[in-house]
Amino acid sequence: MAERAALEELVKLQGERVRGLKQQKASAELIEEEVGKLLKLKAQLGPDESKQKFVLKTPKGTRDYSPRQMAVREKVFDVIICCFKRHGAEVIDTPVFELKETLTGKYGEDSKLIYDLKDQGGELLSLRYDLTVPFARYLAMNKLTNIKRYHIAKVYRRDNPAMTRGRYREFYQCDFDIAGNFDPMIPDAECLKIMCEILSSLQIGDFLVKVNDRRILDGMFAICGVSDSKFRTICSSVDKLDKVSWEEVKNEMVGEKGLAPEVADRIGDYVQQHGGVSLVEQLLQDPKLSQNKQALEGLGDLKLLFEYLTLFGIDDKISFDLSLARGLDYYTGVIYEAVLLQTPAQAGEEPLGVGSVAAGGRYDGLVGMFDPKGRKVPCVGLSIGVERIFSIVEQRLEALEEKVRTTETQVLVASAQKKLLEERLKLVSELWDAGIKAELLYKKNPKLLNQLQYCEEAGIPLVAIIGEQELKDGVIKLRSVTSREEVNVRREDLVEEIKRRTGQPLCIC
Repeated sequence: MAERAALEELVKLQGERVRGLKQQKASAELIEEEVGKLLKLKAQLGPDESKQKFVLKTPKGTRDYSPRQMAVREKVFDVIICCFKRHGAEVIDTPVFELKETLTGKYGEDSKLIYDLKDQGGELLSLRYDLTVPFARYLAMNKLTNIKRYHIAKVYRRDNPAMTRGRYREFYQCDFDIAGNFDPMIPDAECLKIMCEILSSLQIGDFLVKVNDRRILDGMFAICGVSDSKFRTICSSVDKLDKVSWEEVKNEMVGEKGLAPEVADRIGDYVQQHGGVSLVEQLLQDPKLSQNKQALEGLGDLKLLFEYLTLFGIDDKISFDLSLARGLDYYTGVIYEAVLLQTPAQAGEEPLGVGSVAAGGRYDGLVGMFDPKGRKVPCVGLSIGVERIFSIVEQRLEALEEKVRTTETQVLVASAQKKLLEERLKLVSELWDAGIKAELLYKKNPKLLNQLQYCEEAGIPLVAIIGEQELKDGVIKLRSVTSREEVNVRREDLVEEIKRRTGQPLCIC
């Protein structure tokens, strides 16, 4: 500290000397020499860390959420959780970080996006990348072979964030999974049904669910001449077809990943096809693909899946798409991804996919990776991409200029005259104890007009007004904020009347 103070004094004196020479109009050579000395002293001094400006911001790839945004999020979560529960799911939770070795080797090329933490207490830890691998670890640890669960929590990815496109480093995932040995395609069909139910309920626009099977992909790669060692890396290239052209994907496979051009062309003949059950039938007759055992199994299961999807009434929302690859290494069978569709600009054009909002698939080998005896537990699941959905719902509400309530208050306890704070406190306490969501203004003698204005701004539907005459008569004046109608209600009947008028559930904790 003393050294720095001495240097600062030298810088100050040298600065004064330079300014003095300039005022005296000394020679340019002398001024230049003294400025050089000043710059050397400043370089020795370096920046003063204690005086550096602190930038107040959220970390890269994260954001704060306002009460309005949180109200929108809660509504979206309510729709999702309601659907998960309707289908009989239980809820679990797992730690936000896992042992590093738990996550290592489960995500293919995406493993580089895992956040590693510094060694704490002799354990190498990483922030969870998704909710699926922790779920598989949970099943293996607890020796569970059968569960239908949902889990809503934050996950972390050391990715290049694109906030405007809903891509963050910290974000929520909403997962639903069915674990257990069941007859083929019944749980898979239910997962797709759930996905369609949620996206329809949220009213975020038209969507399409693309479906494929990892076994079909692997069989296709084999008959096209891709070596086993290149299956996963070529898979990740094919998975980009929803964002870039076939030519760009081909250039990546040939130029960066060393695939022969003729092999890439053979892959291109397959992955540019999409359709419904008729495409499944067509590929079952394909002279090469039908000879591959893996592909044949996958096509057979997809045919059965389409039968169940027709029974569920959602087959019109599903497209068999051979370009769908899903980059994660742990998928073993059926895979799917829901995309929102953009209305075509010209009549007759096909709608365009504008972004994935849900995805999932079958992963029968993941639990076995954690089991000491390698016992497998077949699993299938889905994940809803809520961050993108939140953005869409928020934009829609802004466009409609729709007011969003940020509280659920049913009634404001108000007074019409002064010196009634004690009576307001007694009444609001009675309402809270009865499970009514109630508020009062934190002023001893608020003006009635201010209390009514607060209700209008906050969207509170009712006002319970206390006055001296009401206290004598044993009644409360209940006012509707929108219609401005007022009725006297006996104090003992007030809770029932508020419940009847609001139709909102009580808040009993």
